[in-house]
Amino acid sequence: MQKTGGRNPQQTQQRILEAALEEFSAKGFAGARVDVIARRARINKRMLYHYFGDKEGLFREVLRRKIAERSAWLANAPEEPTERLPFWFQLACRDREWVQLLEWEALQWGEKKVIDEERRQENVGKAVERVRQQQAKGLLNPDLDAGQLLLSMMALTAYPVAFPQLARLATGLSVSDEKFQKQRETFLRQLAVLLQGKKPDSQ
Repeated sequence: MQKTGGRNPQQTQQRILEAALEEFSAKGFAGARVDVIARRARINKRMLYHYFGDKEGLFREVLRRKIAERSAWLANAPEEPTERLPFWFQLACRDREWVQLLEWEALQWGEKKVIDEERRQENVGKAVERVRQQQAKGLLNPDLDAGQLLLSMMALTAYPVAFPQLARLATGLSVSDEKFQKQRETFLRQLAVLLQGKKPDSQ
């Protein structure tokens, strides 16, 4: 008989969320199966529905917790762009499930409204404001649009992880290769100098 999670609701919910992240990142929202998540979490589907309501509610909670986790990580990121970009890249390398989850979401929803959009828009708005603050401090070029700059910084750090086949074709190295990661971090530091509006030899 399948276990139903015992007497510790917090541990049960944590197992469900971990299993859900694995399933959603591997198959996307549409392809993920609730029965597979329940089996991995060692509970029955009724308990999953009891805690999270339905598949969308579960996906929403996975996103909410993952965003909160990443926000905490990013809060500790160096302010200096020459160190911030490599730090973001390191996070992407360590958190590939999150990158895959975003890829699946893009495939399913495209430019349409996504789950929990209002909360996520608020979080991104705060990130854009932090870019503006960095521009005001002279850490980033103030002539660049803050939203476009944030998007570009995100792309620079996550793209190789999102599309490892293209990274390998362009460099001849695997994204998981330590040599590639060191090369990428060096490149990001060099590029960050240009994003500050300085010439590379002016440091």
